[in-house]
Amino acid sequence: MSRNTPASGLDLSVSRRRFLQTSIASGLASPFLANSLSAAPAKKRPKVAVVYTAFAHRWHTHVLLENFLESYIFKGQLTDPGVEVVSLYADQHPQGDMTTEIAKNYGLPVYDSISDALCLGGKELAVDAVLSIGEHGSYPRNDLGQVEYPRKRFFDEIAAVMKRSQRFVPVFNDKHLSYRWDWAKEMYDTSVQHGIPFMAGSSVPLAQRAPMIDNPIGVEIEEAISIHGGGVESYDFHGLEVLQSMVEGRRGGETGIARVQFLSGDALLATANKRWSVDLAAAAMQAEADFMGQPVIDPKTASHGILLEYKDGLRATVLKVGNSGIRWNFACRVKGKANPVATYFNPGPWDNRCLFKALSHAIQDHFIHGKAPYPVERTLMTTGVLDSAMHSRHAGEKSLATPQLEFAYQTRDYKAMRETGASWKIIKPETPQPMGIASDEQYLR
Repeated sequence: MSRNTPASGLDLSVSRRRFLQTSIASGLASPFLANSLSAAPAKKRPKVAVVYTAFAHRWHTHVLLENFLESYIFKGQLTDPGVEVVSLYADQHPQGDMTTEIAKNYGLPVYDSISDALCLGGKELAVDAVLSIGEHGSYPRNDLGQVEYPRKRFFDEIAAVMKRSQRFVPVFNDKHLSYRWDWAKEMYDTSVQHGIPFMAGSSVPLAQRAPMIDNPIGVEIEEAISIHGGGVESYDFHGLEVLQSMVEGRRGGETGIARVQFLSGDALLATANKRWSVDLAAAAMQAEADFMGQPVIDPKTASHGILLEYKDGLRATVLKVGNSGIRWNFACRVKGKANPVATYFNPGPWDNRCLFKALSHAIQDHFIHGKAPYPVERTLMTTGVLDSAMHSRHAGEKSLATPQLEFAYQTRDYKAMRETGASWKIIKPETPQPMGIASDEQYLR
């Protein structure tokens, strides 16, 4: 297959939609499908270029793209993506690479450069949105323990095409903006300067909440704790996004973060009930235990944590407790309330794979409407905290002042983008995972 021509002249995604619409007309489709497609906008579907590091089973490119190339279940409804993937750019082709297979199956051109992918082989921007996935693949790890994913390079090349064409379209950047704060800030500043609708971040804040609670909006939060069970840096980011998504709407809005410190082992435990409250962490762990039907794990077994001091006096902590890739817990103490507000962010079946259904839906909304459902400043903030935490860790776990993070922003209501748990009545833990890409329509038959 030529790298800059489609593998097939057949547009399978268009054929799929035509089949589904015919099924509705003939009464063969499920009510879930009929509801979702009848609500889909009739206007032109945005054309999307996908730029990624690497594409293999269960990597981020796979679990995002499966919801862009096929219909998927969100809030218990079969949902059409509403956008059209038209080109691919792969930075690497590792063992198990799925690029050639998917390109062939869906009639997608694979280009040798980001510019060609955005211009469809021409000279001017020819797409309406860009999905940038800088996660997974083989990239160096620096002395701070950060993987040097090329998210900034991807963004710069994307922005260069837009500047040359004088047309600026929505971009989504998977996970944090960059491993370097100055590069992340430059990405953000470029998006503001040129009016690029910019969205980024984690899938976890969009998960089902158990118990179902809304973000504490307009209340005074005295302390907050987020808990995960994954690795340093990679899962710390998700813990920070959970934390920030829950505290950014407090009274007065987000005002910024003044200090950050990474602590581990005995040094972290020495700060228990001084810098972070054990009872609040226990409430967060209790929410998970109640949902999972398992014993509560003592939060004092935490192996490391990131301690944050906000400009307005809020204290917050991200803890790593145990070893679980699906541990996403939150608790906060609200002024005037006797008991903590606590919840477990349930990723659904298949470990964290199903988290990307809600995230894909939010990205598609961003591409269609040209406005991120929640502020990109959240991820700018978590990017800066994560970078400072890794510097703190490298500098002997010193507390670091973070004047660069003392910026304010206001949250937005993104409840419509969050999973309610209705989907997990259809896709259940015992439901076999598809190895490749397949429509979720099969689960409604």
